[in-house]
Amino acid sequence: MKLIGLTGGIGCGKTTVVHEFERIGTPCFVADSHAATYYEDPLFLEEVRRIFGDSVFRSDGSADKRAIASIVFNDESRMEELNRLVHPRVMHDFAIWAESHDAATPYVIIESAILYEYNLDRKLDAVIAIYLDREERISRLAVRDNASREQIEERMRNQLAAEEKMDRADYVILNYEGNPRQRQVAYIDSLIRSL
Repeated sequence: MKLIGLTGGIGCGKTTVVHEFERIGTPCFVADSHAATYYEDPLFLEEVRRIFGDSVFRSDGSADKRAIASIVFNDESRMEELNRLVHPRVMHDFAIWAESHDAATPYVIIESAILYEYNLDRKLDAVIAIYLDREERISRLAVRDNASREQIEERMRNQLAAEEKMDRADYVILNYEGNPRQRQVAYIDSLIRSL
């Protein structure tokens, strides 16, 4: 079974592409969704408290993810600390998850916006990049997240340029309206199966 990464910049439509792969029967592991469950683990929360202090915790003891985000998106070193805590754990859990799938499954996908930024691609057989130009992504995010251009650009600065991800990837999906996503996914699926 092959391990395939799926990545792209914020707002490029990774979730939509994941749903298309799932529709054709490909198991997909969404790193952000999985990492969100760590905030229910007391040991993980202890590490978060060690890194960020008490100010990012609510009175009920739960972590305030928005408070953490406001810190890490404005401080690269704090972002690094959080990612060093999260990403080895995500890759460990992905490996266990992948092993749990039937050997008849030709490949599984891990979706993460920051595969390249943290060298997670080194443990994979191939990577698919989802591409959408910057202005279109900003327009989508402004509507989706009700965020200002400045907030969106701040988040984008924490990721590799979409063009660099596209250049480094083995396969690319151009995720524009009118560009048939189903056909692109089916084509890439056939290429991966023939590896």
